[in-house]
Amino acid sequence: MSRTIEISFARSAKPSDELSVLLAADGGRLGAAAQAVDPSGVLARAFRISGFRGKARATTEIVAAQGSPSDRIAVVGVGDPASPQPDGWARLGGAAAGQLGKARKATVFLDVPGIEIGAREAADFAFGMLLRAYSFDRYKTKKGEDDANGAAGKVAVTIVAAAATAAKKEFAAAQAVAEGVLLARDLVNEPANLLGPLEFAERARELGRLGVKVEILTEKEMKKLGMGALLGVAQGSVRPPRLAVMQWNGAPRNRRPVAFVGKGVVFDTGGNSMKPASGMEDMKGDMGGAAAVTGLMHALAARKATVNAIGVIGLVENMVDGNAQRPGDIVTSMSGQTIEVLNTDAEGRLVLADAIWYCIDRFKPAFAIDLATLTGAVMVALGQHHAGLFSNNDELAGRLLAAGLATQERVWRLPLGPEYDKLIDSKNADMKNIGGRYGGSITAAQFLQRFVKDTAWAHLDIAGTAMGSPATEISQGWASGFGVRLLDRLVRDNYEG
Repeated sequence: MSRTIEISFARSAKPSDELSVLLAADGGRLGAAAQAVDPSGVLARAFRISGFRGKARATTEIVAAQGSPSDRIAVVGVGDPASPQPDGWARLGGAAAGQLGKARKATVFLDVPGIEIGAREAADFAFGMLLRAYSFDRYKTKKGEDDANGAAGKVAVTIVAAAATAAKKEFAAAQAVAEGVLLARDLVNEPANLLGPLEFAERARELGRLGVKVEILTEKEMKKLGMGALLGVAQGSVRPPRLAVMQWNGAPRNRRPVAFVGKGVVFDTGGNSMKPASGMEDMKGDMGGAAAVTGLMHALAARKATVNAIGVIGLVENMVDGNAQRPGDIVTSMSGQTIEVLNTDAEGRLVLADAIWYCIDRFKPAFAIDLATLTGAVMVALGQHHAGLFSNNDELAGRLLAAGLATQERVWRLPLGPEYDKLIDSKNADMKNIGGRYGGSITAAQFLQRFVKDTAWAHLDIAGTAMGSPATEISQGWASGFGVRLLDRLVRDNYEG
């Protein structure tokens, strides 16, 4: 992260001598704090000139007039209080963070006419600021003038709010979730030469410092378990596969755990069914599902969630090699079911088949949700604003839809059914790993459903949302960390306590 924001809350504070940020209601109406920040009333003239009307997340900025205690004043529009938007306060915080520029300190006044801003809103605002500040520049050797004296872009932000004390407590949990999102973004953004299966597994192991129990299964152990589907994908790479198993026990031991399984293909050439060269560099992000699961486990542990949660991630590299599996090969999964591999670029479902079966067979969870950058077909269907949702359980699906609306990590349910399932029947094995040209995201989900037994299950195809998704006020980079906020909200609203 190139910009470190250190956030504090106060019931009152003087305007910053560098930057003060105000909020404006619809019509450009300012709160009482504006008098201290802009005693000359220059902002009203600036609004007229710029046409600023306080629309949601619209911004304007001025160099402060003489007499103001601040060098710069930025204003962020809140919009119409009668039409609140889901995740609106986090996005307002992101818009405010976008105005920081080179400031080393700033004061933000959460003071809007006609709007009562409580602890939750203030904490969400700060949360949005943290997410907006992220950028991936770890490998840049020249990071600009702000690196002088080792400051490296730090900015101290004081958020002034009437509910400051309660907001500080709320923010502790929100900050834990932000850390999980940023971890997921980092993992997806890392180049594949530096983040292989072994390195990813070690990143998962680091969650032990938060109280997460982490086990790393080696290739030898997976062979003993019969994970022929996962190992078939990995056999073309000189980098050995790993299965990372993360356990957070925040509830009584007799409570059934909830489980999350992630596809962790650290790089995907397509194998012998090789992808086109154009855009292949983006396949370093084909482990977005595993990144989200790791980030989620961080979030749950860091905020001490009162839930028992399991995270399982299958970590492999899919390469072209003399030892790589061939189209037409038949492998035996851990479940005992056989799979005819007609396309080696449909590899993620092979990894998940063994990871899901292992997770359900060992832990007997209340439900299992898998996440994967699985198909380009889901982007044809939904674009990049929704992830595809498939489920065998209406209650779980409904809860995911609600969590998606609350966080704006939105999902859209797509169908499953026997007419789709028969498309993956094989004449040579129990099933084949592709189902033909049409309904590709559906047949991929049907494939996975054959490995969930009778467990409540949902599959999230995040190919369009985890990487390269459209920029928002809280996500400006290539990797979005999609799934961490969604699933944390699912757990918090339905499975804690």
